[in-house]
Amino acid sequence: MMILIAGPYRSGTNNNPELIKANLDRLEAAALPIFRKGHVPMIGEWVANPLIEMAGSKEIGDEIFQEIQYPTAHRLLTKCDAVLRIQGTSKGADQDVKIAKELGLKVFYELDKIPNA
Repeated sequence: MMILIAGPYRSGTNNNPELIKANLDRLEAAALPIFRKGHVPMIGEWVANPLIEMAGSKEIGDEIFQEIQYPTAHRLLTKCDAVLRIQGTSKGADQDVKIAKELGLKVFYELDKIPNA
């Protein structure tokens, strides 16, 4: 399965780059265990961040950021088989789960609930 890892990215950071990096680190910490279970981990920011930079974004949350950030995850969801929702308050991740459910994708809330491939 390709599994989108959803959780806080900007939430609770006041756009502080160090706090955002800590949130990304938490998202990425789930990627290797998913890979070792035989799946393909995916994080929306892995795709969105380079696009945001290439498009000329000047700061987190600007118009370019908004144009690309969430739509990237939503497009990825149409290619994924499941979502892992990690802990933490996040409207974006909650929206990802809502879309995943509408698409009929599996939603996991714990790594150990993801089966081996």
